[in-house]
Amino acid sequence: MAPPRKPRRLTTSGRSSLIGSLRGFTLSGVRVNKEDLQKKITFPEYLRRAITEAIRAKDAAAAAVLQHYESARGDGAPPAEWPVVVFINSKSGGRHGPKLKARLQELMGEEQVFDLSEVKPHEFVQYGLSCLENFANLGDNCAKATREKLKIVVAGGDGTVGWVLGCLGELNKQGRLPIPPTAVIPLGTGNDLSRSFGWGGSFPFNWKSSVKRTLEKVAHGPTARLDSWQVLISMPAGEELELPYSLKAAEETPLDQELEVEGELPEKVSCYQGVFYNYFSIGMDAQVAYGFHHLRNEKPYLAQGPISNKMIYSGYSCQQGWFCTPCSSYPGLRSLKNILRIYIKKVNHLKWEQIPVPSSVRSIVVLNLPSYGSGRNPWGKLKPDYLEKRGFVQAHPDDGCLEIFGLKHGWHASMVMAEVISAKHIAQASDIRFELRGGEWKKSYLQMDGEPWKQPMNKEFSTFVEIKRVPNQSLMVRAE
Repeated sequence: MAPPRKPRRLTTSGRSSLIGSLRGFTLSGVRVNKEDLQKKITFPEYLRRAITEAIRAKDAAAAAVLQHYESARGDGAPPAEWPVVVFINSKSGGRHGPKLKARLQELMGEEQVFDLSEVKPHEFVQYGLSCLENFANLGDNCAKATREKLKIVVAGGDGTVGWVLGCLGELNKQGRLPIPPTAVIPLGTGNDLSRSFGWGGSFPFNWKSSVKRTLEKVAHGPTARLDSWQVLISMPAGEELELPYSLKAAEETPLDQELEVEGELPEKVSCYQGVFYNYFSIGMDAQVAYGFHHLRNEKPYLAQGPISNKMIYSGYSCQQGWFCTPCSSYPGLRSLKNILRIYIKKVNHLKWEQIPVPSSVRSIVVLNLPSYGSGRNPWGKLKPDYLEKRGFVQAHPDDGCLEIFGLKHGWHASMVMAEVISAKHIAQASDIRFELRGGEWKKSYLQMDGEPWKQPMNKEFSTFVEIKRVPNQSLMVRAE
């Protein structure tokens, strides 16, 4: 009898996108037949139309929706063997987005492919999935099987994947199980979520046949778990914050009472909440990302795909002084130690502790995945002796633990990204609080999962950023 297989940990995909794109066969050596694939992933017509009508009407129980159930009663329509719904960010991937959308619509019912510029993922969760659930409660076995076996594919970058995962996460709060697991077609620049689960780091050259193979892999791929992390920002009221879509204004939420705040608090505060899956950062890297995003929005013709994005990004980082300006040049570019305090809770520890901010770092990154900055692992593969000496454990994206590291400047970051050296290790933690106080600084830059923003700074009162793990993990489909 063969010994049982050991469970595999998630690792950054080492497969070459070029090699993967040139393969025309599945693992079994047989090409994916288009007609067979269509039959297996396409919903019965009445379900497709009912879901579309529910989303259009923003009412899962509208009369026009229920008419589709009534018309299909007794038909005994079989459910799809591999029910799949695709969300596509058609603006991602340079010029590939619209062509990929058309290709996906060829391979399944058009109603199963949702362009995120037209249908938001929360609308599908609130109305489309509710439609299936309502039909199932009325005794529709086809709708019930479709809901239970459904898998999601996101065609986009890390930010798009995180957006969809966040909306699916609401199902946990509402007790609407099971949660559909999510797979990825990489269309972004970094695609670190995609890499971490084996879906590759770039859009393949022979994308027409690759899409068919991807959909078949989605059907057979095992599920894996992913930690997600909630960010709470509490800042003095009155300051304007230019919100990325990953952050939302929230009612006043108290900070963790187990850690007392030194000094006075403002009478009124503004609170914002969001969730990240890969990383959160403060400092120069976020400043460069912020400038790049604004440049790309102002001149979209410059960004025609991942390669051109990376070239522009590199050039912009030089212009911002990430490489050439010493930390001591003027207050706006000095060490984060001048404006930042870090408090953490270690895994399985109940007490908060303050940890020093290294005087040399100009960027601090909190990392969840083993992939950052287009597939690099800045934390590094640490030796057991070093782990024991520092009190660290091997890093995994489902261990309830975050890695905190620092980057000194662009040259240091380049060496880290080339994986010649590791980043400056600071800590591992299950809970984190950053305290930011302005002094001579009028603003700082923050980002999470590639969405940067400018954070106003106050001389009299601190801004707090608290990071805690979301109780329920997200479900991903792992490519094999």
